[in-house]
Amino acid sequence: MASNTPASVRNLVIYEIYVRNHTPAGTFAAVEADLPRIRSMGVDVIWLMPIHPIGQLNHKGTLGCPYSIQDYRNVNPEYGTLDDFQRLVQRAHDLGLQVWIDVVYNHTSHDSVLVQGHPEFFHQDANGMPYTTVPEWDDIIDLTHPSPELTRYLIDSLLLWSRLGVDGFRCDVASVVPVEFWLQARQEVAQVNPQTLWLAESTDVVFTARRRVEGLFAATDSELFAAFDILYQYDIWPVMQRAVQGKVPVARLLDLLRYQEAIYPLNYAKMRYVENHDNWRIMRLAPNREQALAWTAFMAFCKGPFLIYGGQETGTAHLPSLFDIDKISWNDRPLQDFLTRLAQLKKHPAQLGGQFVIPHTEPLIQAAWQLPDAAPGLYGLFNVANHRHPVTVPLPDGDYPDLLNGGSVLVQHGQLNLSTPAAILSTGVLPALKHYSSELMDLYQPQY
Repeated sequence: MASNTPASVRNLVIYEIYVRNHTPAGTFAAVEADLPRIRSMGVDVIWLMPIHPIGQLNHKGTLGCPYSIQDYRNVNPEYGTLDDFQRLVQRAHDLGLQVWIDVVYNHTSHDSVLVQGHPEFFHQDANGMPYTTVPEWDDIIDLTHPSPELTRYLIDSLLLWSRLGVDGFRCDVASVVPVEFWLQARQEVAQVNPQTLWLAESTDVVFTARRRVEGLFAATDSELFAAFDILYQYDIWPVMQRAVQGKVPVARLLDLLRYQEAIYPLNYAKMRYVENHDNWRIMRLAPNREQALAWTAFMAFCKGPFLIYGGQETGTAHLPSLFDIDKISWNDRPLQDFLTRLAQLKKHPAQLGGQFVIPHTEPLIQAAWQLPDAAPGLYGLFNVANHRHPVTVPLPDGDYPDLLNGGSVLVQHGQLNLSTPAAILSTGVLPALKHYSSELMDLYQPQY
């Protein structure tokens, strides 16, 4: 993990916004008007998906993908002007929000401003034509790294946005851009704003392995942590999706969460989420609403910053198209209070300074944040399998305030009934808990 990463990044709440579809107007000004509501939810950061002009040559859909970028140094006129963007940044800062923007430095659109002036910046086939190394991404062409001139152009672009007040960068498919580039970029941007934060879209292990077999570059998560503060949880995401759908045991996912504790830097930060712009909404992925809420609560409770994808508050199962006008329907927001409570709990003292453990996996996920001193801890129960019977918990008998739902939960004879999809209990001093191992973790225990 980058040496100057603050420990507090693991408690951030990040809100992802696709400007085109977030509001009826689809503009910076309309997003600006929504910032007070977003901030009231306990959000710390707004992440704006690419704000730049979108390529039209070989574009997908009616309007093209925001990740097919024409010009890194300008804003999409569909969204407004550069002045409009700066007003959005200033309003966010006034509210105590950070603003992160997307950085897409693996590729550009076919008609980007760099194609004519710098064809040497791109992968070229035998006929000298630029191409993409990921065939299904046929609306873009790949930049070729390393290149001193390209590196200079890209870092100068970052410096431009940093000087305009941008607080952080979410870096698209960061695994396929050399780590040395990101280290240099981080060092230079720090001269403008030393508090800048860096989020990497690290790739899943299948994608990484496939590129390596093909003789292409792909960094592992461990390598990326040298330059980045936060990484995606794509290393465990395929297993998580199957666990949510009931296709693999939940214990398999929880073992991978425990495994992360052993292979990454001590204060590593993996961004936790149940949905983002590239994946199904949780309300479509999970078998039913109750299980969707349980999984959402568990991911928010896990170690690492929590991501809310714009529109998640509505409880919709529909994922907006990247390529067309496909507005979020804000008529109802049944999950806004629920997400707000989860966001606020990220700042509970136990989550800020405690140790995260997953002591039990069946029939409910049970997890805790425990502090070493006599301070109150948190004990979470997440009914991801719709279990309807009493469960055993390692808590003394008594009534425990439920900070997620209000009211209290009774533990009697070492058992409780959970009547909600999830509960997060204020426990007082927790008994000593450990990451009890399951079959997978037992494989790592020495046998004598």
